[in-house]
Amino acid sequence: MPLLRRVVASAAGLLVALGLAGCGLTIPEDPDGTLASVSGGELRVGFSPDPGLIAEAVDGRDPTGSLPDLVTGFAAGIDADVEWTEGSEESLVRMLESGDLDLITGGMTSDTPWIDKAGITRGYAGIDGADGREIVMLVPLGENAFLSALERYLDEEVGS
Repeated sequence: MPLLRRVVASAAGLLVALGLAGCGLTIPEDPDGTLASVSGGELRVGFSPDPGLIAEAVDGRDPTGSLPDLVTGFAAGIDADVEWTEGSEESLVRMLESGDLDLITGGMTSDTPWIDKAGITRGYAGIDGADGREIVMLVPLGENAFLSALERYLDEEVGS
């Protein structure tokens, strides 16, 4: 009897796998298509200044620091131009939720209170200026392909 159960379970697993393959499902997936829309286009990034990580934008220039360097490196890898928006974390998270931003960066850590409002990268303590804090970036909830691409880049650049 145990052999029959294993055969039935294997057959059922194979049928599910074939069914998923037939429907074109890719995992991870972006329900709103963030990775596809920013690749070769525009990456809208909100930032909140944090000493040592990201400086305020002065005279209409782009922000400077280790976080903007990481974001622009990621954007270059997906052939995207970065459009920066400076603001408080709260206003930036509202913009992320409404679809006006694709990514938020700043001094947010793995203890961020925004976990129910945004997708959160793993914490990265190896970012220059982090001073041992595990810095995270925020993306729209559910945009897992975009989050995975960003984390792969961050893993390569600063480790996890």
